[in-house]
Amino acid sequence: MSVRVTGSALALATACLLTACGGDSSSHSPEATPSASLRVVSSEPQWVSGGDARVAVRGDAGLLDGARLRLNGEDLDTEGFQASDDGVEGMVRGLQEGENELTVWHPDHGTLARLTLTNHPVEGPMFSGPHQYPFVCTTVSELGKQPLVDTDGNEGFPVYDDQNQQIGLSRDCGLEPYTEYWYRTTGGEYQPLPEGGSRPSDMATTTLSDGRVVDFVVRWERGTINRFIYSIAMLADAGEEAGSLDTDLWNGRLMFRFQGGVGIGHTQGRMDYKRRALQPDVLGQGYAIIYSTGTRMSEHYNMQVGGETALMVKERFLEEYGEPLYTVGLGASGGAIQQYVYAQNHPGLIDAAIPVQSYPDMVTQTIHIGDCELLEYYMDATDKDNPKWATTKNRTWLVGLNAEDDVEDPLYPLKQQLNYGGAPGSTECVESWRGLTPLTMNPYYGEADNQEQMQPAGLMATVNWSHYDDLRNIYGVDGEGYPHTLFDNVGVQYGLEALNAHNITPEEFLDLNARVGGWKDQKDMVQEGFPFLGSVQDVMNDPSMFDPWSSRNMTLGSDPSSPAPRTQGDLEAINGAYNSGMVFHGKAEGIPIIDYRPYLEHELNMHNVHQSFAVRQRMLDYDGNADNQVIWFADARPEEDYSAVPLALEVIDDWMANLRANPKAGVAANKPAQAMDTCFDTQGNLIARGDDVWNGILDDQADGACTAYFPVYSTSRIVAGAPIEGDVFKCALKPVSVALEDGTYGTWQPTSDQVNRLNAIFPDGVCDYTLPDQGRPEGL
Repeated sequence: MSVRVTGSALALATACLLTACGGDSSSHSPEATPSASLRVVSSEPQWVSGGDARVAVRGDAGLLDGARLRLNGEDLDTEGFQASDDGVEGMVRGLQEGENELTVWHPDHGTLARLTLTNHPVEGPMFSGPHQYPFVCTTVSELGKQPLVDTDGNEGFPVYDDQNQQIGLSRDCGLEPYTEYWYRTTGGEYQPLPEGGSRPSDMATTTLSDGRVVDFVVRWERGTINRFIYSIAMLADAGEEAGSLDTDLWNGRLMFRFQGGVGIGHTQGRMDYKRRALQPDVLGQGYAIIYSTGTRMSEHYNMQVGGETALMVKERFLEEYGEPLYTVGLGASGGAIQQYVYAQNHPGLIDAAIPVQSYPDMVTQTIHIGDCELLEYYMDATDKDNPKWATTKNRTWLVGLNAEDDVEDPLYPLKQQLNYGGAPGSTECVESWRGLTPLTMNPYYGEADNQEQMQPAGLMATVNWSHYDDLRNIYGVDGEGYPHTLFDNVGVQYGLEALNAHNITPEEFLDLNARVGGWKDQKDMVQEGFPFLGSVQDVMNDPSMFDPWSSRNMTLGSDPSSPAPRTQGDLEAINGAYNSGMVFHGKAEGIPIIDYRPYLEHELNMHNVHQSFAVRQRMLDYDGNADNQVIWFADARPEEDYSAVPLALEVIDDWMANLRANPKAGVAANKPAQAMDTCFDTQGNLIARGDDVWNGILDDQADGACTAYFPVYSTSRIVAGAPIEGDVFKCALKPVSVALEDGTYGTWQPTSDQVNRLNAIFPDGVCDYTLPDQGRPEGL
């Protein structure tokens, strides 16, 4: 039952509390100290956006009778507030930008509660720093709607009227919220619901989680928040009155659907409504789904902006519908990263997580993926006559990632024709990561959809297309305006593990580390060659165009007898990555997590499986346990036939029900029986389940049943002696003399000439991975 409050007094809600809502007037004592409480339901009070907020007033029923809600000293009209278990809840509107004082005031007792709300514009930012410009609008291409004119300047995206006449420019790509009704067809498509109330003959039905069978009609709200396109979707009755926001078909569960990819920013982005914003198997059960192009990592990889956007989108949902039973995150790759990073940075945003094909974060992937082209170039070009590198599998000795003959390197024939080395198969570096280093580092490598429409002409040519510049607010910039960078390989002993395993000789180890080099500063980088630009014919005309390794941007050196320079990362940038929360440092306690991945190592898929255990080890390092996380694998060899995501949703729902019933017991104690480490075969049949199935990966125990079934590979930095966590940007250094004494080199006893070469290659010392990252702030 709910009772609406009219006028400025809270008396009608109090009446509800004293009757049907369970209040008891005898419980109020005249001698008790008058008190009440205020809470912002829709966000943290310092992170309110858009000029409104859902608030809850709590207190003794008798005391609230006659109390008034005031905003900045003025009585509020509380019409629309509804009674809840111990007070009232509703929307406060008309917040001014900046700080606002909200009070509960009583004529006899004065101010009973006070709360400061800090309001931010709906276009943002709240805490992510200055917006990125230029910024390409996509409301026209994605939604068929013109953005709002918001500037008198000459830079922005053109805005047109109904006669296709330009009426101005938009810099922030704003769009007012609007709601439409769509239905799902029996053929599995979404279509706009016809006006007039007629039921389409091809309308599908769906079965809700409570067993009801209803028409598959969706109330779909879209607009822009923090400059990105957002979506709120929920099942609705086909004949509901527009704006009613009836929740009869909502099962009370909210899903935040995150999305992956790799992007550099400067765009509002694209929507994936078929599989994500309107995911039918989830929406059809009665879940509500929220989604934003700002939490789609193919548009940018600024997790500070992404987290800010996620908070603002969820705020919008809570303002309209109130608090759900729980919010569960779902997303793969970058969508999985967001769940871990946002659980760390923004507790309460999601209450449970299903990260699929996870990494701990994106920025620490650049540590070892930044090695990929360096090592591939060494094997293909610098050391091309070494027959070891003509065997595909041997390349794992250096890159750590898997290598397979069955996955062909499409450029291998061209390498042979141009007198390079190579192997007929691929490493994961080649198959999945080729081009990711220039995307991260090279200011000339990138573009955005629709960028040719931006005005004035040539505006987008000013963009620094790199991940580093995408995060300039976090990493900082140098005196020339270039962003500080993270990549560092000073002291890294590539192939160390291969040396100690006697896969490469000491001379090969020394040659590799002397000649591998590093990456140039951004200001010295140049445009990429083929296959990123140009054609095979261009290569035939000019072989120097062929550069799948981006070697033109490497610090290879010109004197073979002198070690090639390594790259130093900027401590300010590394420090910023940690302090901003871009690095997942293991803080994800308090929420159930089912980390699921199909096993795709045979395909050299970039979602290499050791990442789930890197996440777990970081959680162990942070909190001493990872009892709230379970890891599930499903075999995808030879192809993926089964997905455990539907089962994960069921288990999460049981887990959350247990938590609601017994909250004091905590997350680990409320695990349902299936919330354990598990692996499945291709058809979804159970291989093994239990606390020991992944033994042997993070400990020295005998391999567990799942460990034995699913081979796990590593990275170039793990091969170089780094731990599985993979979160050391800049290693601490120890003198070569110390490394020679502490067992770093296993059974190798270098000659005096070899010791001299080691000291020449590593004049400042070699990595000491027993010590933390030198750029990591204390306390993290």
